[in-house]
Amino acid sequence: MKARVHVMLKNGVLDPQGEAVRHALGAMGFAGINGVRQGKVIELDLADGATEEDVKAMCEKLLANTVIESYSVEMS
Repeated sequence: MKARVHVMLKNGVLDPQGEAVRHALGAMGFAGINGVRQGKVIELDLADGATEEDVKAMCEKLLANTVIESYSVEMS
């Protein structure tokens, strides 16, 4: 079983990496970009029997800083 975790900074939290990407894209001639938010994707290869609740516990304890980040889990 596989799980994919998407981690993003919460709205209202400054994203300096996203701002740097937005600025660089503008400098490269890409117009019309008002904002960029950068996050991360974590793919887990899980043993049989692992549940979405297990993955959420991993996120709460290690994979996401829940004070400033939100996450979503996709199981397949």
